[in-house]
Amino acid sequence: MAKKLAFDIIVSLTILIFAIIPIVLIAIAIFLDDPHGSPFYKQIRIGCHGKEFYMYKFHTMYVDADKRKAELMDKNEMDGSVFKMKDNPRITRLGKIFRKLSVDELPQLFNVLHGNMSLVGPRPPLPDEVAEYTDYEKLRLIVTSGITCDWQIADNRNDIPFDEWIEMDLNYIENRTSWGDLKIIFKTPFAMLSASGR
Repeated sequence: MAKKLAFDIIVSLTILIFAIIPIVLIAIAIFLDDPHGSPFYKQIRIGCHGKEFYMYKFHTMYVDADKRKAELMDKNEMDGSVFKMKDNPRITRLGKIFRKLSVDELPQLFNVLHGNMSLVGPRPPLPDEVAEYTDYEKLRLIVTSGITCDWQIADNRNDIPFDEWIEMDLNYIENRTSWGDLKIIFKTPFAMLSASGR
C-alpha cells in the first residue's frame, strides 16, 4: 500500500510538471466557452470503503447539468446504475471534445496527491449509483478509486454492460500488481487519443 501511494505521488507530480501549462490553457478555454461557471468542477463521489470525497474535473457541462439529469434518465444508454448518454445536451461545445479525449479527468491528479484517489483503480461512482448497488457490486469499493482502469482503456467502453464492468473491476482488485498498473497507465494515453469518451 505504501509503495503504491509513493508511486502514485511521484508519477502524478511528474505528469503535472508537464501538464500544468495545458491545464491552464484548458481552464481558460472552458471559461471563454461558458463564463457562467468555474473551469473546475468538484463532485461528491464514493471512494474506498464507501467514504465520500470531492472528485475534481474540468467543467464540461452547463451549470444546471445536475438538475437536468433527472429529465434525461429515460435516455440513459447504460444498464445498471450508471448514466451515460450520447449527444448529451447538458455538455458544452468544448466539453464534448474534452470528454471524448478524457482530458476532463486531468484535475484528478490533485485527488491522487490528496490521497483519496489512485492513478489506477475502479472509477469512483456517484452516491445515487452506489445506493442501487448490490452487496456484490459494492466489492469494487474495497480499494482506492482510480483515474484510469481496465474499463477506461477498453475499446468502446461505453458499450460494455454494467455487470461486465463490475467483473473487470473485481478482476483487477483480485489480481492487481505494480506491473499491471504500469501497463494500464501506459495504455491510457492511447485510449484517450481514440476519443471514445462520453
